[in-house]
Amino acid sequence: MFSWRHVGLVVALTALLGCATPEIPKAHNDPNKYAVAEDVLWGSPDGFDLTMDIYTPTSGQASYPVLMIFHGGGWLINDKSIMDQMAQYIVTNGDYVVCNVDYRLLGDQDNSVTLDQIVSDVFGAVVWAKENIGKYQGDSERFAVTGDSAGAHLSAAVVNLGRRLSSADYAPENLAFKPSYLPPGVSAEDVAQNHGLDVQAAILSYGAFDISSRGAGNFETWKNPFWYMGGALPRGIFGDAYTVQTHPELYQGVSPIHNIPSSVVRNLPPQLLTVGSEDPLTTPQLVREYLRELQGAGHAAEYWEHQGRSHAFLDSGDNFAENAPPALDVMLTFLDRVFYPGDQ
Repeated sequence: MFSWRHVGLVVALTALLGCATPEIPKAHNDPNKYAVAEDVLWGSPDGFDLTMDIYTPTSGQASYPVLMIFHGGGWLINDKSIMDQMAQYIVTNGDYVVCNVDYRLLGDQDNSVTLDQIVSDVFGAVVWAKENIGKYQGDSERFAVTGDSAGAHLSAAVVNLGRRLSSADYAPENLAFKPSYLPPGVSAEDVAQNHGLDVQAAILSYGAFDISSRGAGNFETWKNPFWYMGGALPRGIFGDAYTVQTHPELYQGVSPIHNIPSSVVRNLPPQLLTVGSEDPLTTPQLVREYLRELQGAGHAAEYWEHQGRSHAFLDSGDNFAENAPPALDVMLTFLDRVFYPGDQ
């Protein structure tokens, strides 16, 4: 069955068919303003190699804050290439080391990957970057995460669940995660104790924050077209032995909205939530609901609505120049307030 994981194939087919590729303005992507290390191997969970592209500005600073991007696609389709233009825009217009990350999809490894393993992958990517990003002039103490749709869910998981780590497997009696990468001699419990997944900011774009409600719907059936697009048969996202009716705790355990600590217990970093005003999938109402939960727990969170836009307005493609820059400028302003407050 055809898989849409490698969306770059669409670009190649377009070129073969003789369709012109729109010229990208230098204001959106100026290669003179950055160096890029492509396909840097950061982990190999169960032998499945995972990479990231790392962009370093050439503006002359000794070090830069880090922005890590997790792509969307319903945990079933796409790869980091769908965020290429976003990464290039950020590093062209801001002083940030940008990490554009791949993680496993549900359909990978013979359609056996579970959602908790995907969360473990993004945790591993953060752990790897904090250990290695100094080689690329990144500052591991100034670290932000972002993503769109499923990627926003994963970014929120880093923020809310990043101290819930264990060397044991995720299970109804152990709702904790083992990062897919750990430095030699370091345990998941060590990372948790040292707050090794803490970040200083997060930007969550049209995110899926309640997996338990999705599990109760059509996500695990053929009514979710992403299974077909990803070349996988529909199944339970934790395996066929589990459903949201029999094991709701598994679904709630990966749902950011069910895992917001009170600021009295732990203060979360400042967060920006964005969504398109016409988004039918992760609607403004759903995003504002998550915003209210964050603010109600005492956390600093902002909201921005992209007027007239639907879902996936950050994706690479022909419509990027029309859809993405206004949102990315808002994101850069937010990041600059967090990481360069003296320049504001």
